[in-house]
Amino acid sequence: MANAQRISDQVSGAAVTQASPVLSVQNLTTSFMREGEWRQVVRNVSFDVAPKETVAIVGESGSGKSVTALSIMRLIPQSNGRIEGVIKLGGTNLLTLPEKQMQAVRGNDVAMIFQEPMTSLNPVLTIGFQISEALIWHRGMSRSEAEAETVRLLEKVRIPAAKSRFHEYPHRFSGGMRQRVMIAMALACKPKLLIADEPTTALDVTIQAQILQLIKQLQEEEDMSVLFITHDMGVVAEIADRTVVMYNGQAVEAGQTEDIFAAPANPYTMALLSAVPKLGSMGGHDRPMRFPIVDKTTGESNVPVETPDTVKAAERPILEVANLTTRFDITSGLFGKVSGRVHAVENVSFSLHAGETLALVGESGCGKSTTGRSILRLIEPNSGTVVVDGEDLSKLGKRELRDMRKRMQIIFQDPFASLNPRMSVGAAIAEPLLAHGLVSSSKASERVADLLTQVGLLPDMASRFPHEFSGGQRQRICIARALALEPKLIVADESVSALDVSVKAQVINLMLDLQARMGLAYLFISHDIAVVERVSHRVAVMYLGEIVEIGPRASVFANPTHPYTKRLISAVPIPDPARRHEKREVTNDEIKSPVRAPDYVPPARQYREVSPGHVVQIWGEEWEARPAS
Repeated sequence: MANAQRISDQVSGAAVTQASPVLSVQNLTTSFMREGEWRQVVRNVSFDVAPKETVAIVGESGSGKSVTALSIMRLIPQSNGRIEGVIKLGGTNLLTLPEKQMQAVRGNDVAMIFQEPMTSLNPVLTIGFQISEALIWHRGMSRSEAEAETVRLLEKVRIPAAKSRFHEYPHRFSGGMRQRVMIAMALACKPKLLIADEPTTALDVTIQAQILQLIKQLQEEEDMSVLFITHDMGVVAEIADRTVVMYNGQAVEAGQTEDIFAAPANPYTMALLSAVPKLGSMGGHDRPMRFPIVDKTTGESNVPVETPDTVKAAERPILEVANLTTRFDITSGLFGKVSGRVHAVENVSFSLHAGETLALVGESGCGKSTTGRSILRLIEPNSGTVVVDGEDLSKLGKRELRDMRKRMQIIFQDPFASLNPRMSVGAAIAEPLLAHGLVSSSKASERVADLLTQVGLLPDMASRFPHEFSGGQRQRICIARALALEPKLIVADESVSALDVSVKAQVINLMLDLQARMGLAYLFISHDIAVVERVSHRVAVMYLGEIVEIGPRASVFANPTHPYTKRLISAVPIPDPARRHEKREVTNDEIKSPVRAPDYVPPARQYREVSPGHVVQIWGEEWEARPAS
């Protein structure tokens, strides 16, 4: 909105504009009944959303962002929840409406899209039927009219071949396309306000860029206001006119997005911004660099420094991968005939030295995680060799492989799923030590206490269970368990992707410190390009199971050569509100399927060296026909 339409931002975060706000939230307090008493999880939150304006609510998990959105929609269960304050939509206080009238408001005047579309879409109904149902219910259309309008909406959200995909089920769509279906459903009744609750968090960087661009375009076309909820400050800079920062259930800072990024006033806002990796900030630094950590209460910050040079390039690599290939058969029919194969990993080769971090990047489905699991023989590869510390894993029997696992460990993305909920964290960390006979039962507790201390936790936490820890603490516990056997190689499979931005910075700093102290080699699997730039020595870019570009981190980011690498890097949100209105070329292509016919023979690939150690796959006509970004 033009500056002339804004007079000032009040301390409460409410924007005073010439036009009446579409949404006005005043002193919102939401409580839940716990152990016989009401506990406030959102306290005295106030803000306005003006016509055609985008307001972002930002904060970490548990800050109260999503509860605020659910309170506005009155989706808090009345059995154990209570909403107080004033929520005005176009002058009507939603908290005073009977439930039947509120049902008419939802979808018609206010629509909401959620973080995980698969939990919002009915898996047994076609996407066309689900959107048509909303049109019939809210707008009184006939079935034929609703179906025609649904096709128009699917085309509007840029779903290719919309008419032919009308009768498909949600599982046939990619994550990005499912999110587009949710946006189409939200737009069905032309709402005045769209609430987007973490709509891009689970998406790859290129798909995220598509969804953000789509929301901005639709906002212009439909004259909608948007309330955008996220924990990603890069996304905030990309999309928001104004920002409300939430911490511990309260709005601690609010104002123009440009002002908050330029001069944050609250220590918590400073901490959030300091933990945001900025693509391009590593220019002039050859080695990984720790994140600055800002105290959330005082605003005091440490100065980030490069990690010491621990790469032992002169020695034989800890990990040598040559022509690794992993495929999965697709069977059909009564007798299980092979009807196709998923070419998950195709002819992948690289090496990794002690003290070095090689980042494996790419979109979901490109084969990153399968590569990591194939290396550790958690999945048996079809062909190729994997040599760890001089030993060829393919030649090892079960007993020898079990002993070899002491030298190689994995940290998974979801720490809660990695830990046994019925086992104390001390027992979980001690389990590999006892299984390999490295310590006696009496000495195990001492070793566990030492490992917990190494990862920044207290020794007396060993008696607690996983549910008693935060996400970041659980990931530290998983790192402690991985370190228990003193490995030389750690595969970090999206190990920080599910963490809040400040917790992510702390865990990455811990991993870098441990690498410097112990000479660990990391295979760092991630789709977060900005984080990868910060932590890696070398980068390998994967697409459809193949490495299309690999080289020193500084060389790959300064001179991305393959069109796919350029597309990945160009899609990363830039945490600079001044560049928010810049138009970026974003392709709407979906990542291709790695499924091939049973008799498919992959073409022989050729590579060329761009600079010392920087190698790129020579691409064909399929990349020439579309833009790189």
